[in-house]
Amino acid sequence: MLPLPPLGELELAVLEHLWTEGEATVADVHMAVGKPRRSSKNTVGSAMERLYRKRLLRRRKVSHAYVYAPAIERERFHVRRMAEAAGGVDALRDAGVLAAFVDVLAEDEETLDELSALIRDRKRRSR
Repeated sequence: MLPLPPLGELELAVLEHLWTEGEATVADVHMAVGKPRRSSKNTVGSAMERLYRKRLLRRRKVSHAYVYAPAIERERFHVRRMAEAAGGVDALRDAGVLAAFVDVLAEDEETLDELSALIRDRKRRSR
């Protein structure tokens, strides 16, 4: 899996907005995110184009405008960023972070059961 590309503050704000709204045009995102920051519509559009090229947004043409939507789920994005900040999955495993994570979850048996079910499901799907 390729690492996530670095993102600027405006790009992160655009992603957060689209995760909440589902999809939007540049004009919609400008009104919600750009205007309060005093960013131009072109600046917001450029940020959205960069996110599209980074494969973090997908888009479809509607009339003369693109409608953008997230290409990655919010939770998956943040988990990948945390894992990358810790040095990647191998570093997490080597540093014992994964074991510590399971230890924290083990304090709540219901959550630990849910994690076990998720792992079983993932293994089944990867076969």
